Amino acid sequence: MLNENPKPKVDSKELGFGKIFTDNMFVMNYDVGKGWFDPRIVPFGPFQISPASLVLHYAPEIFEGMKAYRTDEGKVQFFRPTENIKRMNISAERMCLPQIDEAFFMKALKTLVDIEQDWVPSAPYTSLYIRPFMFANDEMLGVHTPHQCVFAIILSPVGSYFKEGINPVKMMIEKEDVRASKGGTGFVKCGGNYAASLRAGERAASKGYAQVLWLDAAERKYIEEGGGMNVMFKIDGTVVTPMLNDSILPGITRKSILTILDSWNFPVEERLISVDEVREAAKNGK
Repeated sequence: MLNENPKPKVDSKELGFGKIFTDNMFVMNYDVGKGWFDPRIVPFGPFQISPASLVLHYAPEIFEGMKAYRTDEGKVQFFRPTENIKRMNISAERMCLPQIDEAFFMKALKTLVDIEQDWVPSAPYTSLYIRPFMFANDEMLGVHTPHQCVFAIILSPVGSYFKEGINPVKMMIEKEDVRASKGGTGFVKCGGNYAASLRAGERAASKGYAQVLWLDAAERKYIEEGGGMNVMFKIDGTVVTPMLNDSILPGITRKSILTILDSWNFPVEERLISVDEVREAAKNGK
């Protein structure tokens, strides 16, 4: 049943990021004995879960983030959603959560966005942010592989993620905390990675920086990624970006940029890159 009391739309100048949500959401349940069941689109609203729910104690959950845009012709287009769907299943495997059939995932996504298409903004630098997520919902304490889960998709019309808008932002090199380490969950999109980054983010914000630039956990000298994005540097005519490993999230934008650069025959290197190398290159005007 869809929301019978739709909310008024918000002016694009007041969107911000992730504060406004559309009228409806997609929800589906999972049980280890029967698989995924009861897919439905319902009014956006809170979940009712037990205080003993597994996710509240041991954090087995994952999410994705993708966008839909309104073209000049008024059509709604997604940006490479199948890549996000594949990445979410990779995250699910690492976190012992159930896989979702890619074709069904895409159908649910398109159906929900089609219902909510009036929420897709048309102003420059705006979009409809799509947040699929999954969490374990077993009513049982004790660390164990999830037996019951919830999968949902919510939508939010958004402007720029940064208060600076579509402009350069300052990043603070983090030398104390680490975001992820070899063998961990840095390559998956799970809330624990972001929770662990909050302290460094607060330090950065207090010093006037918009983001944290994370270094490797072992030597604290090699650049890995930003708090909300992968990073690339143009040095002496070559684009250099950290090579992927299990402590770096494989970004869809990163993959897209590398594909475009390859089509242009632009020199690219995926390798270790140290803070000292970047500083030296900047100092020498490279």
